[in-house]
Amino acid sequence: MHSSVPTQNDILVPETLLKKRKSQEKARAERLANQDNKKKANKEKRGVIFKRAEKYVKEYRDQEREKVRLSRAAKQDGSFHIPAEANLVFLIRIKGINKIAPKPRKILQLLRLLQINNGVFVRITKATMEMIKVVEPWVAYGYPNLKTVKELVYKRGYGKVNKQRIALTDNSIIEENLGKYGIICMEDLIHEIFTVGPNFKQAANFLWPFKLSNPTGGFKTRKFKHFIEGGDLGNREEHINALVRQMN
Repeated sequence: MHSSVPTQNDILVPETLLKKRKSQEKARAERLANQDNKKKANKEKRGVIFKRAEKYVKEYRDQEREKVRLSRAAKQDGSFHIPAEANLVFLIRIKGINKIAPKPRKILQLLRLLQINNGVFVRITKATMEMIKVVEPWVAYGYPNLKTVKELVYKRGYGKVNKQRIALTDNSIIEENLGKYGIICMEDLIHEIFTVGPNFKQAANFLWPFKLSNPTGGFKTRKFKHFIEGGDLGNREEHINALVRQMN
């Protein structure tokens, strides 16, 4: 019996296997390193987000304390404390577009109130107040408090990503779209909206119009009357918070 001479294939196979194994090990090491870096970065980010959230809580608490202090001081002087003008409104579309003139129809489109029970945050300026006056017969609005802003964003918040409506399930969605404005998490987004911060416009436009439900018990039958006349339309000031709670 003579020993068989190893062919070229016999030598090549282990060599290619070795190369493959090497590249697999390298890829695995890189993947693990990436995972470690990601974990570290996420941990750091969580720390940053936590610190910011704490800072906001303190800021909101201080604001509330200051309000109470000012109204007490005014009472002692026998005068009235007039709170600062609100600069944020929440608008809800409560009527359809039957027999609607072109101007209010256009304004409702600009405000992104395309369907009944859609809601949006709007900064109060002379221009926006004039727009709201034109569409008042189709909307209910008022001044949302912190609880309302938080509940809307957490419960009904969707972002506009590549013209798609995306659920805000992860802070990374917010960071990818608003990170360049320093808004990297839910608490940042809520703070920017509630305080009408310098990047309010970008934050409000990133939020898809809120899709609310019919209020529990439905709207009053006088949907065509103003709120101050016992109907639903127009400015309900702080009472908007109760309505949002019924619709959220």
